Amino acid sequence: MSKTNKPPIIWLNVTIFLGTFLLATLGVTWYGIAYGYTAHHWVWLVISFIFCGMSITAGYHRLWSHKTYNAHPVMRYIFAIGGAFALQNSILHWSSDHRVHHKHVDNNDKDPYSAKRGFWYSHIGWMLREYQASRYTDYKNCRDIQKDPVVMWQHKYYVPLALLMNVGLPIGLGLLYGDLLGFMLVIGALRLVLSHHTTFFINSLAHVWGSQPYTTKNTARDNGVLAFLTFGEGYHNFHHIFEHDYRNGIRWWQFDPTKWLIKSCSWFGLTSDLKRVSSYKIEKARLARTLQVAKIKAVSLPDSDRIVAMIEHEFQLLVSKLKEYDDLKKQCIKDAKHNVKQKYEQALLSIQLEQLERHLKLKKQQWRHLVNNPQQALS
Repeated sequence: MSKTNKPPIIWLNVTIFLGTFLLATLGVTWYGIAYGYTAHHWVWLVISFIFCGMSITAGYHRLWSHKTYNAHPVMRYIFAIGGAFALQNSILHWSSDHRVHHKHVDNNDKDPYSAKRGFWYSHIGWMLREYQASRYTDYKNCRDIQKDPVVMWQHKYYVPLALLMNVGLPIGLGLLYGDLLGFMLVIGALRLVLSHHTTFFINSLAHVWGSQPYTTKNTARDNGVLAFLTFGEGYHNFHHIFEHDYRNGIRWWQFDPTKWLIKSCSWFGLTSDLKRVSSYKIEKARLARTLQVAKIKAVSLPDSDRIVAMIEHEFQLLVSKLKEYDDLKKQCIKDAKHNVKQKYEQALLSIQLEQLERHLKLKKQQWRHLVNNPQQALS
């Protein structure tokens, strides 16, 4: 795009991003050297950063954008206020942009923050110019959440809520602890810059840095470092293929405090209808990705056509066995829940499940060996 064709600059956004960045770097550093900070500054920085971050991840993203679970009105109001504190536009606008991103990911003409337009554009550049003015009036893709009174309340009063949280709260803390300027810099500027750019990393860095264990159909990556910085959002490759799962990190060792928050709140009736993709679909996607890698390796080998055919055959056998195991496991759970089987029939199903599980484990081991050594497919 030439300079003459570039859309007009959004000076309000430029002023906010540049001004807060200068205050968070030069201002915070100067004040620290000149006057110093107390533990209160850092404790409130952590609290406010977590509040903003989780309001975006658990609220804006997984609750409203993707409807991965339902939340009690108390939770929705908390997330709405925290989202205004994060200063990332209203729930309605954020969700609309994000749904377009998922529908047209990597499409430079339609994806609002397409990673294929470069790191700077996907990170922050897309907000500095009026690339898609219609985004501020067209919310047809969010008719469902427009029925939520909390969403519409926050959308209507977004500006006063944002000012109250981003100006009023730092001033209140400053008056409470007798350090108005220090809290304005730390909670007002530094916290905002950290909240902004860690979230923006998911649009930019999470599309160029990391692994793709589930799909290569888009640029999204899984990245544990980004997950730590963004309360679990860094498992982005998984998210882009299974966007309606309330989890992003599905392994017990993966850092996803947003998932933990949603799950723990369900124990107290604050969240419900937590949606999960079946383990069969997840494992099938992972196996399809390893099949893709194995076929690439096999292309350079002698008799590659036969090797690829054999690998694909083994893949189909493994997926079939995986589906059989998944169906039997669902049957066992269903029968146990409804108690419709006699005890000996339940025991028989359990034995069959154990046998199938052992067989499936063996098939997976054989599969891993095959994809790592495709030349042995014909041996």
